Amino acid sequence: MPEAPSIDDGNFDENNKKLLHFFEDITSNANDVQKNVLNEILSCNSGVEYLQRHGLIINGNNDDYENFKKIMPIVTYEDLKPDIDRIADGDRSPILCSQPISEFLTSSGTSGGERKLMPTIEEELGRRSLLYSLLMPVMNKFVPDLQKGKGMYFLFIKSEAKTPGGLLARPVLTSYYKSSYFKKRPYDPYTNYTSPNETILCLDSYQSMYSQMLCGLCQNTQVLRVGAVFASGFIRAVRFLEKHWPILCRDIETGTLNPQINDPMVRESVMKILKPDPDLAEFIEMECSKESWKGIIPRLWPNTKYVDVIVTGTMSQYIPTLKYYGNDLPLVCTMYASSECYFGINLDPLCEPSEVAYTLIPTMGFFEFLPVARDDQGPQKSNKYDKDNLVDLVDVKLGHEYELVVTTYAGLYRYRVGDILKVAGFKNKAPQFHFVCRKNVALSIDSDKTDEVELHDAVLKASTHLVPFETSLTEYTSYADTSTNPGHYVLYWEINNDESDETLIPTSVFEDCCLTIEESLNSVYRQCRVSDKSIGPLEIKVVENGTFDKLMDYAISNGASINQYKAPRCVNYAPIIELLNSRVVLSYFSPKCPKWVPDQKQWLSS
Repeated sequence: MPEAPSIDDGNFDENNKKLLHFFEDITSNANDVQKNVLNEILSCNSGVEYLQRHGLIINGNNDDYENFKKIMPIVTYEDLKPDIDRIADGDRSPILCSQPISEFLTSSGTSGGERKLMPTIEEELGRRSLLYSLLMPVMNKFVPDLQKGKGMYFLFIKSEAKTPGGLLARPVLTSYYKSSYFKKRPYDPYTNYTSPNETILCLDSYQSMYSQMLCGLCQNTQVLRVGAVFASGFIRAVRFLEKHWPILCRDIETGTLNPQINDPMVRESVMKILKPDPDLAEFIEMECSKESWKGIIPRLWPNTKYVDVIVTGTMSQYIPTLKYYGNDLPLVCTMYASSECYFGINLDPLCEPSEVAYTLIPTMGFFEFLPVARDDQGPQKSNKYDKDNLVDLVDVKLGHEYELVVTTYAGLYRYRVGDILKVAGFKNKAPQFHFVCRKNVALSIDSDKTDEVELHDAVLKASTHLVPFETSLTEYTSYADTSTNPGHYVLYWEINNDESDETLIPTSVFEDCCLTIEESLNSVYRQCRVSDKSIGPLEIKVVENGTFDKLMDYAISNGASINQYKAPRCVNYAPIIELLNSRVVLSYFSPKCPKWVPDQKQWLSS
């Protein structure tokens, strides 16, 4: 298998060439690389209990690949939980991996419920660092001279927990930011940030946000790119600036740091950057005082070339807001990763968000793909798949959708990640994928199943009814309310109304929104509404402004990571529903049943 190049920090262009050549090599030989990756994983872990339990004998030859494909089952987190619990409780025997489990990486906990513990090993940090090192060479092909400035990125950590056996459990980004790979990194234009490490590593989210924003403002002319992990995180930073710019300006004008920032290491690092600058303070005050914040990013950071955030999946709802603040600066999605494994990068970073496709990197893990079909695609596509249907990386078909299955160096074998991907093209022999949605993040009352993407598209369509009233949808989530008879879908909407009074919008408008959503959902849902009467009228509950900030605060207080947090599109946890219901301003129901064509009943056999 091709080895990753050793990159020094001397020659930017030469380093880029080495990394791009390496990428060309591994994607051109993707099949061989993938087989070598699997052989490495199996040979390293040949004696582990999990593989022996399933009867997999490692011989160190080509039979290992074939035997793995025949014997090993496809698994979910629930299948692995007993083994993970043993490791978490202190069992140090080689259960999943021959190398010691160094820590657990926690899932975001906002997609499917509980926070999951993903085992990892020390060497995975190097593998993740390799992916990061590929990002700047790719970006520089499209946006040259990025090494001549800095990135203003809002990055955060969360507090760590320990399992009963003493292993750390923390989000993957917290693990990376607190590692020597990040803290002691050599100069790299991609990680040359306006934020000192100390501000990123500060546990106090207010002090961290304030100090990172202050440092970004102080270095405003050096900033060539801005971003966060998710679009929602970046917008949260902009809204923080909207609220706190007067005191930030005062700090810049006087060269003194707000006493609320009392972390000694943060203060010391910020004071190396903060100097009295009345002209800059006046400029910031002038821009922030204007009635409109349209284009505030290029206004305050005039050399910004793009906004680097994830806007695929449900994050796409933030695109209009990002374009408003960014004055149509390019929105760039650079990489695709999860707690289980880092997967790939976007080779066309300036493409439209709807066209983002990630090229999977064959060295990161062993990838397989389970063919899937939407529930509303008809019985001819409703087959149940097993391990014999798994497709290798190089054998996926253009335009087809698959669930990603991964085998990692850290002890996951044929693990269902839960992401649905659609093949968009190929880079040499390596496929490129559109991210479609998270599997099983859905609303369901009866036989209906509404997935995240379908719901999102319906909500976007419905929200256009608000436009004539100079109002937009800020955030939303949903809930399958089965306490009523029949049960019904409830959508919680937070809207941005300049008049701050939802009652100025006629009831009929919100009723039209309800009906538009129902009309946009699949035929199974509509039959349940119209013919079976097993689902009641859809309800929209308008909540107070700031409700979703409260929801995020609640999630973070219960252990979610500020970096990984995404507003859940479907909720069923009682305290969250109680929080949302406590802030409802007005409620509206669909005024009539959606349209449904009876001859589509045959599609329900799935």
